[in-house]
Amino acid sequence: MIYREAGQFKTSYPSDQAIFPIPQDRWAVIAILLFAFLVIPIFGDHYILGPIMTQFLVFSLAAIGLNLLTGYAGQISLGTGGFMAVGAYACYNLALRLPEIPLVIDFILAGGFAALVGVFFGLPSLRIKGFYLAVATLAAQFFLTWIFDHVGWFTNYDSAGMASAPARTLFGTLAVEGGPLSILAPINIVVSGPASTVEVKYLVTLSVVAVLALLAKNIVRSATGRSWMAIRDMDIAAEIIGISPLKTKLKAFAVSSFYCGVAGALYVFTYVGNADTEAFNLERSFQILFMVIIGGLGSILGSFLGAAFIVLVPIILNILATTIGGDTLSSDVMTNLELIVFGGGIVFFLIIEPHGLARLWQIGKEKLRLWPFPH
Repeated sequence: MIYREAGQFKTSYPSDQAIFPIPQDRWAVIAILLFAFLVIPIFGDHYILGPIMTQFLVFSLAAIGLNLLTGYAGQISLGTGGFMAVGAYACYNLALRLPEIPLVIDFILAGGFAALVGVFFGLPSLRIKGFYLAVATLAAQFFLTWIFDHVGWFTNYDSAGMASAPARTLFGTLAVEGGPLSILAPINIVVSGPASTVEVKYLVTLSVVAVLALLAKNIVRSATGRSWMAIRDMDIAAEIIGISPLKTKLKAFAVSSFYCGVAGALYVFTYVGNADTEAFNLERSFQILFMVIIGGLGSILGSFLGAAFIVLVPIILNILATTIGGDTLSSDVMTNLELIVFGGGIVFFLIIEPHGLARLWQIGKEKLRLWPFPH
């Protein structure tokens, strides 16, 4: 078989501690990225690029944020939707009121605002944990959505309470009107508005998610990630060996909320084009949590696998229902069927494989390394 570690020697510490120490893994990731950047935009239609791929990428980023907090740091959160809303409305107001700022900077600033809010609501984690912390973050979810519902400034006093993404380019007006970024004017692309295309939105989302996923992978391998896992496994022992619970937990909430905030900003500007609080309600928080559970706690790959499961299952069920039952099944029946499948999947992975799809993939790779010998 091709997938073998035999004969692949590590001659230095950096090579032994690489993200992908096996060359086959590196080439596989490069091949996937090339396929995503080159093949999908060329051959994918509007439906594949928009409702499937862009949605998958946005939810994957939100799942990574929650996985950093819950899977790696062991802090339960039910406020993911609220933190996404902070990033969405922050990016909307930045793009609307400061159009000269590049949109890519707006994404970063939106994540920064979400990080500040996450740190504030993460303060209870210093005294409580488990179910009680989940209730505290649930309060954050309700509080944030209430604020965005009742304070008209966040939606620019829109009569429908809708935050519609204004027309913006990736590098802002500074790259168009002779500003300091004018050197980027030839490649300044329209991300939102009537002139934008689904291909551009997909590629922008893919680029942001790829960079942040790589950053997350490095964070969990760093001293910060190890301190998160120490707090998760036994916080008292971690404090004894010198890890500060205050800094570690608040840093986990900040990084997690940053990722969720950027995901919320992408949701508005590259996926839907507008947002209201219904898009970031409690159901959205549970949906992201389901992605993490099904994909695998404590796994960046699991965040992508869980998001793919949640996004693709309704599509597959609709195809099967249309093929088998024709038009006899109503939308209510399909919605309940999706919930049944999601609930069954969660129960299955909690009982059979608590580490989710990522663990199943890891087991498959281990068997490939030993094939054809028994394991």
